[in-house]
Amino acid sequence: MAWVGACSTAPKPPARTPTEVPPEQWTLVWSDEFEGDSGLFVDTTKWRPDTADGCSMGNCGWGNQEKEYYTATTTNIALNGRGQLMITARVAPPGMSCYYGPCRYTSGKITTRGKFHAQPGMVEGRIKLPTGQGLWPAFWMLGEGFPAVPWPQCGELDIMENKGSQPTITSSAIHGPGYSGATPLARANQLSQGAYHEDFHTFAVAWNNTQIRFFVDGALHYSVTRGDVQNYGPWVFDRNFFAILNLAVGGQFDGDPQSDAILPATMLIDYVRVYVPQP
Repeated sequence: MAWVGACSTAPKPPARTPTEVPPEQWTLVWSDEFEGDSGLFVDTTKWRPDTADGCSMGNCGWGNQEKEYYTATTTNIALNGRGQLMITARVAPPGMSCYYGPCRYTSGKITTRGKFHAQPGMVEGRIKLPTGQGLWPAFWMLGEGFPAVPWPQCGELDIMENKGSQPTITSSAIHGPGYSGATPLARANQLSQGAYHEDFHTFAVAWNNTQIRFFVDGALHYSVTRGDVQNYGPWVFDRNFFAILNLAVGGQFDGDPQSDAILPATMLIDYVRVYVPQP
């Protein structure tokens, strides 16, 4: 995500790397399994919410003309009591003001910034996406220097983005100095069967000082080398990154919703896990 449903009771997969994800041996160093009673807020020792409409960061609409107002309430961010986190977009209540006038929507955005920064290795999440034109669920990362190191110099890894109008397609992308915004370093992934709102799917990125690899359900779908990146600008991925989960509504990616009947819409996260290569 560039800067500018029903709950499942199926057991979680064990904390291990999917069999098709890179041949390295991995060690789990951080995770959130989202265990806890229904209605509780996310664990604030692991996550911090980003709030408002982006104007406080100097990017009203979060730089993308988005229409949601992110809150730090259980209305938009809450555990479901079944080992999953719900990030829910809703029609905004009366009286809320956004950069464009009365707010149309509320939603949630959480980040590990200042809580945990993943060193080069692998970051994986198991997620069930919402559907509906104008929804923009994303699982992504920014370089740990942000915001002191501004975007895109900080680097960005988009593990998964989805246009709600395209329920069978997700995409992964790399942003940095010289390859930001409409980056040439992006690729879509088409499901062979079913749709992303029908079940959980795993999304992962593995990176080191020579390459970046993106996976869907354990299968490699996009790989970029250091040389590929340096065709467009400097490599800025020899650093730690923090994770971000959010559900945007409206903006440049999938347009604004044509009907509020798609709401409430929930992005359901089963887990986020971080691994480092075994020595």
